[in-house]
Amino acid sequence: MDETRLKRLRFRAWRRGFLEADLVLGPFADSHARDLTDTEVDAFERLLDRTDHDVYGWIVEGGDAPTDDETQLIARIRAFHAHPPRP
Repeated sequence: MDETRLKRLRFRAWRRGFLEADLVLGPFADSHARDLTDTEVDAFERLLDRTDHDVYGWIVEGGDAPTDDETQLIARIRAFHAHPPRP
């Protein structure tokens, strides 16, 4: 992923306007954005275009996002928060 796209993705993940979503998406983006496949980056960008409450609900409360790619990425975000990296 090019550096500009990476920076934009991380910026958008941290500045959702809904603190709870920021605290879920931001750390994931910081830790994993560089490692995402092109398909996952596309899915992450689509998630960032969706409403905060929908995204937060899919991640925290469960349920499927509108596309399979987004649903798979949400599963990865959930796993990241269930087992955060150790410093």
